[in-house]
Amino acid sequence: MLQIISYLKSLFQAQGAPVSGSPSPSKQLSHNLLENLIYFRQQYDGSSDLTIRECKVAGVDAAVITIEGMINKQVFATSVLNPILQGAYPNNEPENIFCFLRDELLSTSEQVQVTSFDEAFSLAMSGFALVAVDGYPAMLAIGVQGFSFRGLSEPSNEVMQRGAKEGFTEPLRINMTLIRRRMKNPQLKFEMLTVGSVSKTAVCLCYLRNMVSPNVLQQIRTRLNRVDLENVLAAGYLVPYLEQEGDLSLFSSVGISERPDTVCGKLAEGRVAILVDGTPFVLLVPFLFVENFQTMDDYTSRPFYATFIRWLKYFAFFGAMLLPGLYVAIGTYNPELFPGELLNKIASNIASTPFSLMTETLLIHFIYEIMREAGLRLPKPLGHAVSIVGGLVVGDAAISAGLIGATTLMVVALTAISSYVVPSLYEPLAVLRLAFILIGGLMGIWGVMLLFCVVLINLCSKSNCGIPYTAPVSPFSLFGMRDVGVRAGWKTLSKRNNPVQQMPGAHVEEK
Repeated sequence: MLQIISYLKSLFQAQGAPVSGSPSPSKQLSHNLLENLIYFRQQYDGSSDLTIRECKVAGVDAAVITIEGMINKQVFATSVLNPILQGAYPNNEPENIFCFLRDELLSTSEQVQVTSFDEAFSLAMSGFALVAVDGYPAMLAIGVQGFSFRGLSEPSNEVMQRGAKEGFTEPLRINMTLIRRRMKNPQLKFEMLTVGSVSKTAVCLCYLRNMVSPNVLQQIRTRLNRVDLENVLAAGYLVPYLEQEGDLSLFSSVGISERPDTVCGKLAEGRVAILVDGTPFVLLVPFLFVENFQTMDDYTSRPFYATFIRWLKYFAFFGAMLLPGLYVAIGTYNPELFPGELLNKIASNIASTPFSLMTETLLIHFIYEIMREAGLRLPKPLGHAVSIVGGLVVGDAAISAGLIGATTLMVVALTAISSYVVPSLYEPLAVLRLAFILIGGLMGIWGVMLLFCVVLINLCSKSNCGIPYTAPVSPFSLFGMRDVGVRAGWKTLSKRNNPVQQMPGAHVEEK
């Protein structure tokens, strides 16, 4: 784990980055202990978790301030409280007492001296014990963290067959350690910021100094410093601020991962990882479109199988987006394009149902999304039951009742399953699938092709930090395609590193 002193320096000095929404300058601690304690109690307004232990040290008033539930009580008693009460102090001068506590009696690695209330509040709520002596305008923060948190577990959204079985968890420091364990490189740097004028959420920028572009890093710092939110409770709050200004695309150029090995791989390519305290997901900037189809399993499998799986994902993506719209367009305007036997079945299904083909497809699409949302929000045992009942009973009953056709149900079910092959693109696919159904029913095949061109132009025009979103496909790079069109072997991939700022079409001015 990184040294706590460097962490605290970066937290309060912010390395040139101001704290978002915090008052400046902050209120300084007073020489009078009673005034400091009164201000603490006023700010917390009688909160039951604020604990203040007042005592006498060499005849001088002192106090130890903690937040209940954030500290390890046993460590606090043995490492802080007992030494303070049992210490042999040289004299009763407040400055000498404080220096004796800091330099000899409580000399631990997790220790910092604070002089302002903002620093004191932040450390107290991070699991530190604050030691104050009457007559000295500072407090000594001692790290005795002991709050409960969820242990390391296998990521739920990025399941790998041959990869590591541990993912990020909620505490920021543990996530930083997971990255450091896998990348034992002094070039790896963690830079602390604070966002949220009310929540004061700790955010950590993680990057390799010898790989990241200084221009890209500065842009990300600037965007985070412009965050004007009061509360930042999840990593997703920051995504709109990290996108290119004026970006209205359905696709995101900010990646999300819950796997430390994936994040380390992106850091080696010059990306910047953004860790948010309290969130088991890490943001990656900039992020490329083709990376939605890449997983860690691709690099642990044989190249021929990884290439096959990657092309399977490409077909699944385009099928999930275009198939329902093409089905509606052809069935409505150009039914002669269907094979004869299939056309007879589709015609009989349409004749036996009360709705048009477009209405029928939209109805099934909405029913599926309702069942999916219900399955996600309900407890797991009930969620599985809803999925089974919705898929078997409701679908079969709807066909038997003549409300929907079996062919239409099959098309929508196939596209819904295909959309899960690339889970990171499910959200834009759900909206685009609906748009293609509507345009296919209203304008036919030409409408589907027109909308597809609009989506393609939108993708190609999108960039983040001066790096094209669709690189290395557009602009095209034959060298970059060794990990896009195919997954080349490691002997080929390791020949030359390809930082993201060197992608074709990138406009990144190095300092």
